[in-house]
Formats: sequence, structure tokens, C-alpha cells
Amino acid sequence: MPTAATSTADSLQQLDPTAELNRQVDAYVAMGYPELAGVDEAAFRALFEPLAQPLADAVAAGLDLAVSDSRVPFVAVVTDAVMSPEPRVPLLRAGRGKKEGILDRNYGENGLAPYRAMDGLDVPDAPVYLLLDVERGDEFKNVKPMNATPVIAERGRTVLTIAEGLSFNAAFPDKLIKNHCFMLAGSHEGNRRVPAIWISAGAPKLGWCFQGVEHTWLGIASAAGRAI
Repeated sequence: MPTAATSTADSLQQLDPTAELNRQVDAYVAMGYPELAGVDEAAFRALFEPLAQPLADAVAAGLDLAVSDSRVPFVAVVTDAVMSPEPRVPLLRAGRGKKEGILDRNYGENGLAPYRAMDGLDVPDAPVYLLLDVERGDEFKNVKPMNATPVIAERGRTVLTIAEGLSFNAAFPDKLIKNHCFMLAGSHEGNRRVPAIWISAGAPKLGWCFQGVEHTWLGIASAAGRAI
């Protein structure tokens, strides 16, 4: 029987795609996502059943199933259509840490409501979808977001939205570690702010930075694409 991940010679994990999709759904259920979505567990799990085919198609097309310290093959994204992002923030985790996630007070009284996906990202109009070939973006640490995002686009990749970043962390909390955090340049409020997830006093925080400012501990997360 295949397991969700087995070791390879190069010390990377090689995921079984079906087992991994099930694992991510199980993780969401364990975190209380059905309750946040206002549906029972069976209805929540049913949302992900249509993802089996696009996942199989992506694997057939050559999706790399290896997991490294900063890269995963796919994330099953839970969108704002299922639940608003604010209740998900306390569920953020940094590695094996137990501290709850924090929403930065600088978001103000409107919170995350004004944030929308950047034009041109082609985000599926669906409750859930697949984000493929997801990287934390360590190479863009100490690079201004306004300079990094065109490079990412030139490579045919896409920056992540807030919903995608929250899903990435929920599925792979071990990818958020000290000095290896990431910006979510795919969401914006129509100004120079770039959302980001980092660690503050041992707790994961959803905050924001300015697009013209670089940080030594913040990369820019990206993916090869989205599938539904």
C-alpha cells in the first residue's frame, strides 16, 4: 500500500497524489473548517471530490510530486466562497508551534474585506481548486515585491492570494519557519500594501508590507498555476 509520502534517494518526499489530497482534506476537517463554513463534514468533503480528475490530469502532464523544504506539488485551496478569511487566521500555525495565528492590527477596522485577487491571476470561480507546484519563494528574500513579481510572471508562474496562502499554511504548516516566511502578492487593496504571513513572537501573523520595501526574512510565494 502506498503511503502519503515516501523517502527518495535525494532525501525529498515523493507524494502519492490521491493520499495527499485526502490528507489535506482531513487536515481541514480536523481544524474545524466545516464548522467555519457552516456545513456538515460530509458536505465539506464533497466539495473536494471534483478535484480528483484535475489532479490526475496534472500528474499525467508531469507534475513533480516531490516535496522539499520550500516547495510542495499542490495545495487544495479553500476559497472565500466557502468561508471568509478572518476566522481562518487563528488557525495559522508555524511548524509544530501551538500559538494561534494573529491578524495584524494595521489592517484596521475593515480587516481583510477590501482585499481582492489581482487582475489577470485567473483564479477559478469555484469553492475549492488546486494550486500546482507551490514554492515559498525563498529566492526573493531581500527583493522588493514590485521587482520580484514581474520576474515571477515572466517565468509563467503566479503569485498567491490570501486564501491560497491560508490554505498553503493549513496543509503544510511546517513550511512556515523563522526567517523563511512569505508574501502573498496576489491579493491587494488597491494600494501599495502586500499581504504576508510571518512569525512574530513565536506566533504566525497575517500582516502586510509595502511593495517597495524588501525584507531579509520574507520571500514571495508563487505557483505554476491553478486547476479545477
